[in-house]
Amino acid sequence: MWGAVRGVVADSRLEPFPLRRTLRGYGPRTFRADLKAGVTVALLGLPQSMAFAVIAGLPLHYGITCTAVASIVGPMLANSRHTILGPTNATAFMVFSYFAAYPNLNAVALMPLLLLMMAALMIVGAYIRIADLAQYISRTVVVAYVTGAALLTMVNQVKSLLGVTLVEMEGGGAAVTLPGTLYRLALSLGSLRWESVACAIATFGLYTLLKYLRPNWPVFALTLTLITALSASLHPLGFAPPTFADQSFGLGDLIPVFPDFASRNTLPNMSRLFGLAMALAFLAMLESTAMARTLASRSGRRVDANQDLLALGVANLSCAYLSGMAASGSLTRSALNFDSGARTGISSIISGVLCLAGALTIGGAVAEIPKATLAALVILAALSLIHRRHIRICMNATRSDAVVFLVTFIATMLVPLHVAIFTGVGVSILLYLNKASRPTLVEYAFNQEGQLAEAERGLRQHPAISIVHVEGDLFFGAADLFRTQIQLACADPNLSIIILRLKNARHLDATSVMALAELIQVVRADGRDIIISGAMKDVYRVLKNAGIVELLGRQNIFLGSPTNPNLSTRNALKRAQEILGRTDADVHIFFDPNKAR
Repeated sequence: MWGAVRGVVADSRLEPFPLRRTLRGYGPRTFRADLKAGVTVALLGLPQSMAFAVIAGLPLHYGITCTAVASIVGPMLANSRHTILGPTNATAFMVFSYFAAYPNLNAVALMPLLLLMMAALMIVGAYIRIADLAQYISRTVVVAYVTGAALLTMVNQVKSLLGVTLVEMEGGGAAVTLPGTLYRLALSLGSLRWESVACAIATFGLYTLLKYLRPNWPVFALTLTLITALSASLHPLGFAPPTFADQSFGLGDLIPVFPDFASRNTLPNMSRLFGLAMALAFLAMLESTAMARTLASRSGRRVDANQDLLALGVANLSCAYLSGMAASGSLTRSALNFDSGARTGISSIISGVLCLAGALTIGGAVAEIPKATLAALVILAALSLIHRRHIRICMNATRSDAVVFLVTFIATMLVPLHVAIFTGVGVSILLYLNKASRPTLVEYAFNQEGQLAEAERGLRQHPAISIVHVEGDLFFGAADLFRTQIQLACADPNLSIIILRLKNARHLDATSVMALAELIQVVRADGRDIIISGAMKDVYRVLKNAGIVELLGRQNIFLGSPTNPNLSTRNALKRAQEILGRTDADVHIFFDPNKAR
């Protein structure tokens, strides 16, 4: 077993410490560029991380420490130079939606175990190169999920904007859906607090003004600092909006209670959290991979998505030991890091160190932050994730994309997000398989020059031999359609021999081979026979391994010849004539009436 593990590790081509290549020749000019970018990112990351903790329903320092730890650990293993790891809107709200649906579970107590499971899935996935499969996941699913999660985030923050306390509903599941949240907000409007509304209006106004006048300044951090200072200065006048007074923290609070694996609750908790851990790992992989490739294309570099996945896994493992939350690749902070002129991953480490220093210095100051102010900034951050151009592309590109977008988006509104994302992925895969699982059966015949060519539609004699040219993928999704079309070819009672021309058939699997075996048995029970021609080596290997060669008879299988593609079909035709006991035969090529002409 250990030999197999060592083989997987060797084949993964992952580096244990790729940052050492960055440190070679690292000079003052590069450091100055990284320092500038790191400070800029930290000024956004510190307040933004608190906002993501609010979204996840966790104490504020969970977001700060996650941002700090992930930003420091990630670049040590990552291949991407500019990606900043830490909490994101999409992963934070997925955590919130899960634990809101199960209010009997303690999110804070279970967070270390959840992160350990996430990290294990990511690290194992990196070594088996699972990130290579990310290219097969429809971008439409991600756009729909992020759009839905952003909308839900904004709606969920309205309670803090208004200062209301949401009424409780029986059963937690409906409460985190869009209809459930809106219903609870409507019932809670009687407890509205004007101080919260005033803070929210001031936050929106100041952020918009600063963004317009000084777009290159750290507007997020400035707005949070100024509104918090203004609110604190008005306390003597009786202005007292709800704040995070119960969430001040010190150094000792940064070390969580680590899970006791000897506890009898460990296995049940792992079972409960596995689906969430899988969904978070999957979403984080997609977010990080998409961001890294986007920035790499802008810088003219290539990235190894599996190396970045390993970095993401180790970052989450580190966050499990320090009060952190689920880390992913941050869209806004990574783009800011790139635009700020970062040269290497050292900029991420600098931003992480500054965030950690910030966590140790502002622990008591968070008690003055108005909840409405942070909620307003959360809404502004979520609003930036809704890209109308991307939505328009998804809705207008193809009908399948529109269906995938709508199904995923509606699912985010109605079911927990860890279910919604897999719903979208499942629908996109099913629609793709529906397109890919349509092998074509084309009418072929030998023309006057003796060449095998597509036959004219007028050839509708009662044949003794039918040559069925099969083209396309014959994996499990195509098996039933393939069998049905061949049975349609057998509708002629005068037909005695079917020649399956598999020259352009690809990707046979167990399902399609079983369908072929059943077809052979049915045809032979009716006194007919099947001959295979044009099978290439990969197809023949599948047929041999599955026992079809033995079932059909080696004399009834003719391998394809790259130099003479029609030779195998001529030999198959001769074999058919031999079975019929004649030297000539009427040859009819099956025509698929569903094939467009």
